[in-house]
Amino acid sequence: MDAMTAQATSVSIEQPTELSTRDLDELCQAAVAAIADGGGFGWLQAPSRDVFERYWRGVLLVPERKLLVGRLDGVIAGAATLVRPSKNNEAQAHIGQIAGSFVAPWARGHGVGRGLTRRLEQVAREAGIKVLNLDVRATQAAAIQMYEGLGYQRWATHPHYALVGETYVPGFYYTKTLVDLPQ
Repeated sequence: MDAMTAQATSVSIEQPTELSTRDLDELCQAAVAAIADGGGFGWLQAPSRDVFERYWRGVLLVPERKLLVGRLDGVIAGAATLVRPSKNNEAQAHIGQIAGSFVAPWARGHGVGRGLTRRLEQVAREAGIKVLNLDVRATQAAAIQMYEGLGYQRWATHPHYALVGETYVPGFYYTKTLVDLPQ
């Protein structure tokens, strides 16, 4: 691609407190595309639109969850959720979980996933979280490479993490400390 045909792309990361009709539509479309490409976040097949809409609205309602969306050229292209333990779990109050992380196939390679993860780490630090955990299917090579490149350390493999059709797919568990922890 020469300079005349190359288009500049801009990536922005936001933490919405509400979703407009357009945002909800873009979020659902990006998630459906990611699921169809095998990069879903638990779903193997995209649910109906009303289930998706309830899911995203529900994420915003749960106090222990913080939704982040990544935009590519102004269009929602991915998302990730920071999940904190419930308030009665004092022993693990320092731990957060990255959940529901995905980037639509058409937006991959532009830094949306990396931007979401870095911003999620910042939000976690601001919330007093010291450790982040995540899990990912072994088939998601690009996500694994990105997380490992960002300093996440694999600490376990689950050989029966996901059942896709009649085939078990392994899953990897990762952790990253966000602050120096006492030994």
